[in-house]
Amino acid sequence: MRVITGKARGRVLETLKGDDVRPTTDKVKEAIFSAIQFELEGRSFLDLFSGCGQMGIEALSRGCANATLLIRVNRQLR
Repeated sequence: MRVITGKARGRVLETLKGDDVRPTTDKVKEAIFSAIQFELEGRSFLDLFSGCGQMGIEALSRGCANATLLIRVNRQLR
């Protein structure tokens, strides 16, 4: 995973390993941000399924004022 463009362009992001983790591919991320690229400057960004935080980091890199990243932690009760 990497940051596609903006201030953090080219920075590599680490992701968790395992079958439970399915990060957004660069191709999908690029398509999403191409659609909203002119709406980001100074806005807030909400990533409800952030995982490694790549969508929020990409939004900040492209000029968002702030980003809220949420992750669900699975805990098994015994």
